[in-house]
Amino acid sequence: MTIYQFLLPFLLWVCLPHFCSPEIMFRRTPVPQQRILGPRIPRSDGKILHRQKRGWMWNQFFLLEEYTGSDYQYVGKLHSDQDKGDGSLKYILSGDGAGTLFIIDEKTGDIHATRRIDREEKAFYTLRAQAINRRTLRPVEPESEFVIKIHDINDNEPTFPEEIYTASVPEMSVVGTSVVQVTATDADDPSYGNSARVIYSILQGQPYFSVEPETGIIRTALPNMNRENREQYQVVIQAKDMGGQMGGLSGTTTVNITLTDVNDNPPRFPQNSIHLRVLESSPVGTAIGSVKATDADTGKNAEVEYRIIDGDGTDMFDIITEKDTQEGIIIVKKPLDYESRRLYTLKVEAENTHVDPRFYYLGPFKDTTIVKISIEDVDEPPVFSRSSYLFEVHEDIEVGTIIGTVMARDPDSSSSPIRFSLDRHTDLDRIFNIHSGNGSLYISKPLDRELSQWHNLTVIAAEITNPKEMTRVAVFVRILDVNDNAPQFAVFYDTFVCENARPGQLIQTISAVDKDDPLGGQKFFFSLAAVNPNFTVQDNEDNTARILTRKNGFNRHEISSYLLPVVISDNDYPIQSSTGTLTIRVCACDGEGNMQSCSAEALLLPAGLSTGALIAILLCIVILLVIVVLFAALKRQRKKEPLILSKEDIRDNIVSYNDEGGGEEDTQAFDIGTLRNPAAIEEKKLRRDIIPETLFIPRRTPTAPDNTDVRDFINERLKEHDLDPTAPPYDSLATYAYEGNDSIAESLSSLESGTTEGDQNYDYLREWGPRFNKLAEMYGGGESDKDS
Repeated sequence: MTIYQFLLPFLLWVCLPHFCSPEIMFRRTPVPQQRILGPRIPRSDGKILHRQKRGWMWNQFFLLEEYTGSDYQYVGKLHSDQDKGDGSLKYILSGDGAGTLFIIDEKTGDIHATRRIDREEKAFYTLRAQAINRRTLRPVEPESEFVIKIHDINDNEPTFPEEIYTASVPEMSVVGTSVVQVTATDADDPSYGNSARVIYSILQGQPYFSVEPETGIIRTALPNMNRENREQYQVVIQAKDMGGQMGGLSGTTTVNITLTDVNDNPPRFPQNSIHLRVLESSPVGTAIGSVKATDADTGKNAEVEYRIIDGDGTDMFDIITEKDTQEGIIIVKKPLDYESRRLYTLKVEAENTHVDPRFYYLGPFKDTTIVKISIEDVDEPPVFSRSSYLFEVHEDIEVGTIIGTVMARDPDSSSSPIRFSLDRHTDLDRIFNIHSGNGSLYISKPLDRELSQWHNLTVIAAEITNPKEMTRVAVFVRILDVNDNAPQFAVFYDTFVCENARPGQLIQTISAVDKDDPLGGQKFFFSLAAVNPNFTVQDNEDNTARILTRKNGFNRHEISSYLLPVVISDNDYPIQSSTGTLTIRVCACDGEGNMQSCSAEALLLPAGLSTGALIAILLCIVILLVIVVLFAALKRQRKKEPLILSKEDIRDNIVSYNDEGGGEEDTQAFDIGTLRNPAAIEEKKLRRDIIPETLFIPRRTPTAPDNTDVRDFINERLKEHDLDPTAPPYDSLATYAYEGNDSIAESLSSLESGTTEGDQNYDYLREWGPRFNKLAEMYGGGESDKDS
């Protein structure tokens, strides 16, 4: 603590007279004696009240805080007028801090503070004093209360609640714009002196900012501070008590001030012109490039909207704004054609979307640039003259007639010739065809509208020099109707007439249908093919007709049914007609005309047999016939019972000899001449697996000449087997093959080995080389097996 902190309290203490000899005097006043200190106050009962004089006279004590002396600090003195100085009275102190913080001399009444006191902890203390007789311990004066107030000294510096403040102010603000207010607090007594009077000043941050001394409000001090030049500022504020005078205590805080952005910078293109390239085959919507204008501002103040304001490509191109990157994306708006135009020029403008009216004088807040777009040539596929074709043709058109022509051209400058073709997936029946050179579509099969009214075809046009470049177009063929179908009965009519029918009675209403579809709608006419004495037709002129009787007295025993030919014709050109025959049965009916029976044979049956009985008789006859047929089939099959009844039928055993020939060098493996050798033809042998039905004498076939071809030889043998009744069944396969000259080992087959009586010796197989070792092991060990 500096010397000023001790000097000022000392001077105050010296100047105040009650600080020098603080004393409370006790004056005793006789109780009977009264002194009127104010006006008399009447009571409700008529008596007058008088104010009584107190027996104590007391005053407040004042004590300086932060006492630094070595002795106890003197506070004041208590004294009673009953004190004669003989030590008969005793002073007692009670209340806040009595006996600990404050002590009293019981003889003299002097009060002292035992330690240093801080006013910021407690500003005053309330105590009670009393004087009693030391001998009798009775009070000589009533107890009185007094206060010890702690006088403040400047021992606390101003403090800020935050060590660092953060604030912001828009850039380009006018001088005096409020930024933020900082407030410091001082723990000293604001009602005593200037210890708590705080004054603010700026230590760092000039000349950009200033602070109001009394309020601590920081304001801008320079005009047009630009965020793009400097964005962050650090300001140090000092708060000093004692009104800012010398000797006052102070505290500081730091305020970080950021200049926020305003839209005070227009967008600018870095280049006056931009060149882009795009292929003519680029589809609509393709992005071909981008342009970007820079803006020194940030956030929404830097948002830019792009548009095309001029140029010869405004119809071919468009521009969209990409919000994330703030770029203008140029896209294709219409199909491009290198052969039509190769260069386009656009004038693109970039403008801020959020403009602050305060800064209009810094504008305009937009900029322009020139964009040149070059179109690059590519090999394009052919282009049809239409996006689709529609051809209409009558269904009676002749085959080969041209129904229409599709046209296509090569859009490239080379103008390659075009070849046309039909996608056969759209014409599976191959009803249509197209000339590959000129694109003429013609009929290759008769048409029928009633089968298919529409044909949806696809025509392909491809460059002859580059077939990969092709284009497809839809061709719709509508088949127009021709009256080529005659009307017919709409349904099958089950018509009957009652035996008791009267002339002119309606027995059936008929209608017709026609597969054709005339423009004026269907119109049918009904008539009889010839005059009929029994029935007549009456046309209702609504595509229906009525069948009426012309007589009465029909008899089903005489005629059970009538055939009535009805002619149905249409009203289209050329007129088509057909004759439909109605079968009219004669039936027995009740009085109301309901049919009961139409069969004349039913009357001839015995009365005792019903329809169910007849059906049962027929079923029994059918079952008997089936049994007879099955019995005959089984008997016939037994006649062809195989001779071999063993379970191991030779027809079920197939032995495969995978023996290879000698290759190309083996000239003796097959002799074609043998097929022409009559001696090689064996006698016909009968089948051994079934019992022969008829024995035929084998006949010898004439010998073929030596120059007969093998094919003729085989055909002759095939013909002989076809005509020979003793040949195998037709489901058997006769194979003609020749294995070569006779083997020295004769046949190796085991099929006829069972016919030989003695055992065969196969030891010679070991002498044929390693190829026959396996065969020698199979047949050579027969004796050893027997012996074992």
